[in-house]
Amino acid sequence: MCWKMGGVGVMASLCVLVLLCGVNGAIGACIKYNTAAGPVEGKLNVHLVPHSHDDVGWLKTVDQYYVGSNNSIQGASVKNTLDSVVVSLLKDPNRKFIYVEQAFFQRWWREQSPETQMKVRKLVDAGQLELVNGGWCMHDEAATHYIDMIDQTTLGHRMIKKQFNKVPRAGWQIDPFGHSAVQAYLLGAELGFNSLHFARIDYQDRAKRKADKSLEVIWRGSKTFGPSAEIFTNTFPVHYSAPSTFGFEVNDDTDSIPVQDDPYLFDYNVQERINDFINVAKAQANVTRTNHIMFTMGDDFRYQYAESWFKNMDKLIHYVNKDGQINVFYSTPSTYTDAKYVANETWPLKTEDYFPYADSPNAYWTGYFTSRPSFKGYVRLLSGYYLAARQLEFFAGRTTLGPDTSLLGDALGIAQHHDAVSGTAKQHTTNDYAKRLALGASDAEKTVNLAMAYITGSKSEVKLTQCNLLNISYCPPTEEEIPAGKSLVVVAYNPLGQSQTNIIRIPVNYDDLVVKDSNGYIVEVQYLEVDEITSHLRSFYTEAYLGVSIEEVPKYWLVFQGSVPPLGWSTYFISKSSGKGSKSSVVDNPHMDTVIVGAGDLKMYYSPSSGQLKRMVNHKTGVQIPIQQSYLWYSSSTGNQDPQASTAYIFRPNDSPPVATGISIPLKIKSGPVVDEVYQKFNSWISQVTRLYKDTSHAEVEFTIGPIPSDDGVGKEVITRLTANMVTNKTFYTDSNGRDFIKRVRDYRTDWSLDVHQPVAGNYYPINLGAFIADEKSELSVLVDRAVGGGSIQDGQLEVMLHRRMLKGDSGGVVEALDETVCAGTTCEGLTIRGKYYLSVDKKGTGARWRRSFGQQVYSPFLLAFIHEDENKWKANRIAHSTLMDSNYSLPQNVAIITLEELDDGTVLVRFAHLFEDGEDAEYSNMVTVELKKMFARRRIKEVKETNLSANQEKTLMKTLQWKVEGDQDVTSKALRGAPLSLTSLTVELGPMEIRTFVIRFK
Repeated sequence: MCWKMGGVGVMASLCVLVLLCGVNGAIGACIKYNTAAGPVEGKLNVHLVPHSHDDVGWLKTVDQYYVGSNNSIQGASVKNTLDSVVVSLLKDPNRKFIYVEQAFFQRWWREQSPETQMKVRKLVDAGQLELVNGGWCMHDEAATHYIDMIDQTTLGHRMIKKQFNKVPRAGWQIDPFGHSAVQAYLLGAELGFNSLHFARIDYQDRAKRKADKSLEVIWRGSKTFGPSAEIFTNTFPVHYSAPSTFGFEVNDDTDSIPVQDDPYLFDYNVQERINDFINVAKAQANVTRTNHIMFTMGDDFRYQYAESWFKNMDKLIHYVNKDGQINVFYSTPSTYTDAKYVANETWPLKTEDYFPYADSPNAYWTGYFTSRPSFKGYVRLLSGYYLAARQLEFFAGRTTLGPDTSLLGDALGIAQHHDAVSGTAKQHTTNDYAKRLALGASDAEKTVNLAMAYITGSKSEVKLTQCNLLNISYCPPTEEEIPAGKSLVVVAYNPLGQSQTNIIRIPVNYDDLVVKDSNGYIVEVQYLEVDEITSHLRSFYTEAYLGVSIEEVPKYWLVFQGSVPPLGWSTYFISKSSGKGSKSSVVDNPHMDTVIVGAGDLKMYYSPSSGQLKRMVNHKTGVQIPIQQSYLWYSSSTGNQDPQASTAYIFRPNDSPPVATGISIPLKIKSGPVVDEVYQKFNSWISQVTRLYKDTSHAEVEFTIGPIPSDDGVGKEVITRLTANMVTNKTFYTDSNGRDFIKRVRDYRTDWSLDVHQPVAGNYYPINLGAFIADEKSELSVLVDRAVGGGSIQDGQLEVMLHRRMLKGDSGGVVEALDETVCAGTTCEGLTIRGKYYLSVDKKGTGARWRRSFGQQVYSPFLLAFIHEDENKWKANRIAHSTLMDSNYSLPQNVAIITLEELDDGTVLVRFAHLFEDGEDAEYSNMVTVELKKMFARRRIKEVKETNLSANQEKTLMKTLQWKVEGDQDVTSKALRGAPLSLTSLTVELGPMEIRTFVIRFK
């Protein structure tokens, strides 16, 4: 290439010159490709947005994608893409490129020389390379929790700010399989984004939007915030790839037709390519408002040889603009959004979300809401652990030596990718995700052990131990015999800003133990025999996960109630006693019509003959609901009637009704002073234990499902179904990423008239926190411990899908069937999962209080650590019970602390979240105040700055665009938001659903 330079700098009208040498000795002239175009009034403007969609793991692992290995699966190297793009951008200052996934970019960045880094900074400063979205990955929007979404976005934004001093302006969620309300207002507007761009919406919705030119909308995802958190949203007319025949990847875009403009060669096609381009542009303009359209020039793992793209786009810009009918130029999502804004158009309004997503009549992408439930559970478990670990790391003080929480943050950031926690990657890739999480958790565990030893005042090294497989009764420090003269010391840390009372449940081998709290008072306990199902899981999965073959199984669960102050800890001492403890009594009432179970306000009524649940009654509130609970499974479609099978992505049951399990169930009840337990075995591979604790008004259901049998050749998708005597009028409610609750109506969509093809799969929605149904008197609520899918297929019903095993692969790239197996030694079997969900019945309009408050305990349970030590010595030398806040202070009941993290520069990142929506609760949906001085009573605050959600800019610097919206009568926001931080009293106000982010420097 030759450059035409002007003066010292590059002229605004810079042309790139390409020499085309003729054949047979003839010499062609130097063709001047003018790429310096920009928006032009009065013409159709085509914004070319060059991009590569780089999955942070999918068919290959994240590192395989980066370096370009394992190419027998997929030929892709992100390292090559970034190397190649930078070279191409440096050749012409008019060229542009956008990049998204910081997990890849940071791998590449640390390999670059200072000289290359300086060149890249100049590209970013010049707007040639724009870092959009900016998170560690392009996160999923169905199976992700809002705290994880914030954390992974913050991680990426922090690196962009540090390296380039830039703030991303555009959301680029082009590939997730449906889009959430939380993404729009929280991970969009509250970040400071001016726009959000994506490809995947329901095929019926897309058809209607193309017809009435409403692909681009103003999206108000929050009922609480309304216009104050709106975002311009651009849905692509087709996909995120380039228009047909205009993709230019070497050896990949098979329909590619390059622009051949050398007259000395055959197949000269300049005018043909001009005409094709103009026709495609005009067609898209017919479904879009204003005279600006976007062409997404890229696809998955493109630009590995970037010049093949840029040379052809240079030619298109040059020749199409020379033709004069339309105007085309290099652009970015930010430039495109600015052009739309300047057009002063009035835009359609979008509320709620874009779930569920279907791309054809029988292809509802609702299976991935549940796919790989074990991995989903692991992600959620470590998400809560990461929150607590960062708190403890802050309280103890970060160190540059030894382990920290950063490796877990990196692994969790990767795990939020839309093919990771979604459960839609190949098995070897999922194994890699899990391995990264395990390594990160190991580092974080060491950090936590050191921090807990520090905050309890240990002067010498204390080797605390944690137990990661407590749910299957594996915990060596609690199983071992307590040494003479010592106690088993249990330190329980509470990550919540309010005191927490919860159950501590540990496996032991003796029933003559006594538990004392830090004041020396004896705590009431209960012993429950470890059941056979748990014993099998322990034996098989300890060998599978830890490589430890253990024949012996602990005899009992020791269960007692623990109480821990906010952001604090309590210590319990377990020692041998002279007498026996309280064992559970087995209830046997074969001749009664009903067996009543419940140690607290909630009672559950069972039929002894069928073993089935009959009724739930809250004796405190007087609410009683006739209810049945059952397990069923849908037979997976194999796609025999048409090509669409049920896959990791797609939920498509065959035409037969779901198969019920356990019509008559053996009922075993254990009753005691702490908890009543109901054991039910529905068949050989489905069982559950329902627990009702004293001092609680809800039920805990621990289910064990698997291995799902496959020898009959039928895929199975297992649900639990609650059938209540309630008139619900097709209506139910599900959460959005654990935050807002959205009203759902069966067989109905707010934005278009739904043509129903899949009456079950088409009524499934993602659930991260919970779901509920309501009638005129009551509410029935379910909370979950991981991401799942669910719906209300009949009035009065709620069903939640808990496990899936398919025998048919998909045709979308993964190919593998979702057939998870686990091996212990030489024995392999289908995956068994153990998880929990929680049930509550409440008066209408009051259930939100339980859902919000107990939901916090589900996400942030006690963090337990163990050691054998002399009780008196421990009390004399250490602090057994304390809070790290003012001892007389706790956060209000409607506020959560969702981030407390010390940063590299010594400042501290703090986030507070109001837990209630506007109008959700008569008392708690109101303004509330947090006192920073009391929260950080042990430190002196030097400086506090409020920032946007990802902490990459001060809040006062955020710039928002005010859009004109169809039907708006009053554009002023009525949202209740807290006043600016008082720098004298250091008090923070929070309105309903508000999240406020601060960076604090201490003296």
